[in-house]
Amino acid sequence: MGTVHARSLDPLPMRGPELGVQPDDIEAPDIEHEPKQEVLENKNVVVQRVHIDGLGRTKDDVLTYEIAEVFQAKNLIDVMRRSHEARQKLLRLGIFRKVEVVIDTSRGEHALPNGLDVTFEVTELRRMTGSYNTMVGNNEGSMVLGLKLPNVLGRAEKMTFQFSYGTKETSYGLSFFKPQPGNFERNISLNVYKVTGQFPWSSLRETDRGVSGELSFPVWKTNQTLKWEGVWRELGCLARTASFAVREESGHSLKSSLSHSMVIDTRNSSILPRKGALMKIHQELAGYTGGDASFLKEDFEIQLNKTLFWDSVLSASLWGGLLLPIGDKPTNIADRFYLGGPTSIRGFSMYSMGPQSEDMAGDYLGGEGYWAGGLHLYTPLPFRPGKGGFGDLFRTHFFLNAGNLCNLNYGEGPQAHLKKLAECIRWSYGVGVVLRLGNIARLELNYCIPMGVQSGDRICDGFQFGAGIRFL
Repeated sequence: MGTVHARSLDPLPMRGPELGVQPDDIEAPDIEHEPKQEVLENKNVVVQRVHIDGLGRTKDDVLTYEIAEVFQAKNLIDVMRRSHEARQKLLRLGIFRKVEVVIDTSRGEHALPNGLDVTFEVTELRRMTGSYNTMVGNNEGSMVLGLKLPNVLGRAEKMTFQFSYGTKETSYGLSFFKPQPGNFERNISLNVYKVTGQFPWSSLRETDRGVSGELSFPVWKTNQTLKWEGVWRELGCLARTASFAVREESGHSLKSSLSHSMVIDTRNSSILPRKGALMKIHQELAGYTGGDASFLKEDFEIQLNKTLFWDSVLSASLWGGLLLPIGDKPTNIADRFYLGGPTSIRGFSMYSMGPQSEDMAGDYLGGEGYWAGGLHLYTPLPFRPGKGGFGDLFRTHFFLNAGNLCNLNYGEGPQAHLKKLAECIRWSYGVGVVLRLGNIARLELNYCIPMGVQSGDRICDGFQFGAGIRFL
């Protein structure tokens, strides 16, 4: 479950490339410089043939798009560069375990004096692969078992089954992924899943059974995703002490929604960036394609990163969202926003701020509007002596977080909404240590000083530990 997104759990991310080699790890192919090749470096050449050796079940036509630009090379250096780029594209398909490049002079009856042959030697992945690993979510961990059928139809399609057992969540799902030949970023994904989660801050248990279909495609510098999702949701009480407000929301509901998301990401890293920016905008409309949940939901995320002196980094983030009910029905507890905890407003307990039930249970019910901002200064000290080694995984950071979560009266107008979101602002500051776990997740140990605490908020004054993939 996202840090501030609705309570409904997203299916496991089972689509997209799962590569054994990342593009950043790929080294340029080594080429033996023979006397004739040294002469060709400064002369025009012609790529006469491109061979792909090692193909089994892969169809030739899907690879034609990936290697086409090699034929446009004009000299040997250009051939090397374009061959390296083609190798990256072939690896990105997620159907080859290894790709090597061999460049040689043309031979045979029709060989030109300046002709070259380029050969890609590939090793296909097995028809079925299994995996076992652990996954870090936002302040929770899980064990993941996976079964994958790469290149199942011969054109880079992928079918995946995953089972995840975690501290607060258990899920399993089946996914089918198919890219467009020649444009890997344009792809479709179909998912069937079941997710069961526990949310102790609301004394709530939720089970989602759903199907979804996604279409992803690039537009200019953005990545766009259109999605339809149908979810049968079953809500129940996690404890006998659950509040009446939570018991009232318990039962079955059906949500059918259309959503759109746009992402622009120029950061050099998604976990601990040193430069670049991120902008995410997401809209969801439920009710017009069936189901008994009707709402319009808008939320966004902005992040800016700037490298300063002494290898330090200044980072600023802003999140926000609104949930507007459609019709006379109130919004569901599973669709509202939640805020607070070590991955958002530090110094507060997990999702433990904002509207609560009025009885002794004090369950958190989520809000229909929120905003959250963060300012961080990351510095390598005192880990600077480890530059280029183990010390690169650590950063010290000073932070200032602020935000608010509340329900809105939509008859009052935008000015009243902004005024309410500006009242009773929670904020905190502190210092901590950040540990980067590759490019997958990060851990934080912070000393937090919460401020602006409101009645009912649960705080974590002092040391607080956080783990996840998305931090304010």
